[in-house]
Amino acid sequence: MFIDTHTHIYTEEFGADRDAVVARAVGAGAAALLLPNIDEASIAPMLRLCRQYPGLCFPMMGLHPTELPSSPAPLLDRMENALQQPSHPYVAVGEVGIDLYWDTARRDEQIAVFRRQAEWAVRYGLPLVVHSRAAHAELVQTLLPLREELSGGVFHCFGGTAEEACQLLEMFPRFVLGIGGVLTFRKSTLPEVLRSTVPVDRIVVETDAPYLAPVPHRGKRNEPSFVPYVLQQLAQVYDLPVDKVAAVTTATARRVFPRLNNFPGE
Repeated sequence: MFIDTHTHIYTEEFGADRDAVVARAVGAGAAALLLPNIDEASIAPMLRLCRQYPGLCFPMMGLHPTELPSSPAPLLDRMENALQQPSHPYVAVGEVGIDLYWDTARRDEQIAVFRRQAEWAVRYGLPLVVHSRAAHAELVQTLLPLREELSGGVFHCFGGTAEEACQLLEMFPRFVLGIGGVLTFRKSTLPEVLRSTVPVDRIVVETDAPYLAPVPHRGKRNEPSFVPYVLQQLAQVYDLPVDKVAAVTTATARRVFPRLNNFPGE
């Protein structure tokens, strides 16, 4: 069994065969699929999928840093209102963060939006799922004032150095690293970073589907049923049985996302 802690299978890339994708995921051992939100348009299809597969698909609420509208405040107000509802279904605040890889023009605005959403995680007692690209220093600086209050979360799609991994794990002890298909890439430095720096109980597995498919599917559409390829690579990295890695990362996901524990799985 495994938990894909970050998958966007509600998007149009899966419009033709979404049910088959879910069936393959379950067949491969998926106990839960966690769906990060991106923008306002993604909320409805994400929630629709979660209603279709209760106890398997779980939504998050957040605004991705590259999807900021010209004036983010009204949308952020609506998103926070959703989190204020007593019976809301959201298991985390995400996918939120800072992305300066392509464009730094809205750097300060991205940081302000990220800070506001990190404060939601504190206010509503939810884990925080963080997207960071070319923004490690900004990420740390923004989260540091909240580190004692944050319940935990995931640094999604971690691909940094051993020094960056060590800094994140030490500064934010209730957070873990999200590891996906990049680990399997031939030139990836992640195996050595993990082996040298990151305890196996400080990671969770993810796909970021439809992106970043692992070898042997690299370059194709990613999907949750490919998680076992990541688990197999992790087993090699940590010199552990695959079943042990799957059990540890699943237990870690349930610790980081406590609302999943209402659905214990099999």
